Amino acid sequence: MELDVAKLKKHYRSQEVTLLILMLVALPMFGLVYLYYNSGNLHWNLPEIPDFFKGLINGLGFGLLIGQYLIFRQDLKKSRSMESFEGKVINYLDSSKKRFFFLFAISLLSTIGLLFFKSAWFVILFALALVFFSLARVSPDRAKRLLKLNKEETEILRAISRPD
Repeated sequence: MELDVAKLKKHYRSQEVTLLILMLVALPMFGLVYLYYNSGNLHWNLPEIPDFFKGLINGLGFGLLIGQYLIFRQDLKKSRSMESFEGKVINYLDSSKKRFFFLFAISLLSTIGLLFFKSAWFVILFALALVFFSLARVSPDRAKRLLKLNKEETEILRAISRPD
């Protein structure tokens, strides 16, 4: 089995960096809006938006939350069915990265929703997105369980995940 370790490391690092950048953007944005929401004495003179959009943003956010889970599970089945270890891991990492972008979109929707509508549902939506961000983080143990890797493949993945 010919294995391109450098390619796997590059994909693994790319996935980790993507997660960190998305979290570094999502958390402060929501935190700022949440503090604005709780302070009660800040006024940004935001325009009044019809309640229809509140339901639309909320429904879209929760729909995307369910959708990202289902899409990830579907991609995971494709990864498991692949013959090569390298293909499995790369597909799994790409699926995780796609999942992070869905979760980032959900965090943006919840931030916008909280800013304009000041509803606790958007705080709940953001909290659920954070839970999925945590669950979606790739680790060798999680990959072993999800991809049903053998001991040798898990050790290769552990070596890839270690910092240089």
